[in-house]
Amino acid sequence: MDRDKIRNIAIIAHVDHGKTTLVDAFLKQSNIFRDNQEEMNQEMILDTGDLEREKGITIKAKNISVKYNDYTINIIDTPGHADFGGEVERTLNMADGCLLIVDAQEGPMPQTRFVLKKALELDLKPIVVINKIDKPASNIPRTLDKIQDLFLNLAVKDEQLDFPVFYAIGRDGKVWSEAPTDTNAPADIKPLLDSIVEVVPAPSGDETKPFQMQITTLDFDSHTGRYLIGKVKNGSVKRGTSVTVTIPDENDQPRIDARGSVKKILRKEGLAYVETDSASVGEIIAIVGIESKAIGATISDSSNVSTLPIIKISDPSVRIKIEANTSPFLGKEGDFVTAKQLQARLEKEAEQNISLNIEKADDGSFYVAGRGDLQLSILIEELRREGFELQVRRPEVIIKTIDGKKHEPLEELFIEVPEMYAGTVMNAVNSRKAEMIDMQTENGQTTMTFKILTANLLGLRNSLLTETKGNLVMNNYLLEYVPLTEHEDFFRRGVLISSDNGPAAAYALNTIQERGELFITPATMVYEGMIIGINKYEQDLEVNPTKERQKTGVRRNQAEITQIQLKGVKELTLEFALMFIAKDEMLEVTPENLRLRKQYLKKHEREWASRTNLTDIAKKSMGIK
Repeated sequence: MDRDKIRNIAIIAHVDHGKTTLVDAFLKQSNIFRDNQEEMNQEMILDTGDLEREKGITIKAKNISVKYNDYTINIIDTPGHADFGGEVERTLNMADGCLLIVDAQEGPMPQTRFVLKKALELDLKPIVVINKIDKPASNIPRTLDKIQDLFLNLAVKDEQLDFPVFYAIGRDGKVWSEAPTDTNAPADIKPLLDSIVEVVPAPSGDETKPFQMQITTLDFDSHTGRYLIGKVKNGSVKRGTSVTVTIPDENDQPRIDARGSVKKILRKEGLAYVETDSASVGEIIAIVGIESKAIGATISDSSNVSTLPIIKISDPSVRIKIEANTSPFLGKEGDFVTAKQLQARLEKEAEQNISLNIEKADDGSFYVAGRGDLQLSILIEELRREGFELQVRRPEVIIKTIDGKKHEPLEELFIEVPEMYAGTVMNAVNSRKAEMIDMQTENGQTTMTFKILTANLLGLRNSLLTETKGNLVMNNYLLEYVPLTEHEDFFRRGVLISSDNGPAAAYALNTIQERGELFITPATMVYEGMIIGINKYEQDLEVNPTKERQKTGVRRNQAEITQIQLKGVKELTLEFALMFIAKDEMLEVTPENLRLRKQYLKKHEREWASRTNLTDIAKKSMGIK
């Protein structure tokens, strides 16, 4: 393929700014699908995962290819949430230009800044699309001013300040080169495609050099095997070529990871892979036949082995501890319950997601480190849906040592709420030692920007969602690492702990609900040490939810029967549970249920564990860690 006819472009946008729907328009208007094909009536065509469709976000970076005139345009759809920034960083390496999509009402968001900064550092040629211009509260001039300010702050070169701007209604597949006076006027995506061809440069590289390709992502097909996906940097490759996979060692010298012969070369046409005999500079391809799992490694011709610089990925800032389920209900609801099965699955995840760090602990559990609590909760939900039973500890911030001193992550926090909730939100965030940077109110919506330590940020989202009755847009991204400071534990009420095993009884719950807020309903199976609710007070309280009404020979009247009326039960969600649990508590995750429990189920074990004067021998004999 002639590389002058190739354009590789990454799409950058914040969550819900219309990135995936604009990609839908690319696909539908480039005649990839037949008129009667199912995809013509679909939305979020690229978001194929259940969690992606449910949450309305892109989690896994994907690429497609469309034909326009004589050109092949490879479009890389990247996640818009900073928690999945690892996906963004490695896939940006395949692009030569970037399409920045910004909501006409909201303007550029903090995480847009995060990804755009990476793109400009890689010298990708930018094109800006102001999307959703048909919104009643859209403000195109203000949004354009904010975009220009963003580029002024982030541009690495002066020429990056000169970029084309388009105006779009991505949902309808309409794009204009100038702001339209009538958004109902007919339009299509052609102006944007023309600009991509004109503005985005052809891929760089040298066809005369030996073959080089960097692995940016992996895929797997049960029939074909593992796909090693990336952009050809130099030279060309044919089916049957002998290649070597290398990784730089400590001295930046090639270390061989795998050798083999190329069995198949695949390239994208629309959404599907199509086999081809050869590929050259600039093409995004998948190679089959090489047994390597090393994302970031270099595939080169075996006659001239070489290594490209490794892809730089920002360090994770939050980690959780995951272990196999040990509760009394072990094995009753899941298909995969052993530590060995959990380890195999986590190792597979680590192969495909280089922004996750997975480390095995001495006790057989696993520390999983990522970019944020959303990324980690998505992984846990995926494991749950695949049939795993596991236990999870509270997320904790990763401390880095810089110049011999401990440092912790500091983040920029962006919040948008209706004006009526601004005071409540401000008080809640300030109580977590945040520093306000900016505050603006427009059209009844207040936007606030803070600097806040990641440690103080954990659990804030769920608290604010409750305070604002769900009327909250909250985003954050990593700013820098600052010297570690002492943290005070934020107040959390105590919990109601089950003292017995069996089904919960309505009679008992009717009494217990006066002590606090329940997580369970009658007939829910409970076990000793399981957390069944939140206490009114700071201390933990043991209760017996299985206690039935004492049977007597006296018949109850109707008033006694109907007086058992349970108040509302708080539904446990994964995000809430992860942030709610304390250091001595765990979240039990199964395909059917989420349960909170104490680390030590029996009361006397918890009492012993809370003592500070136990010897190591005593702790070991009692199984206390």
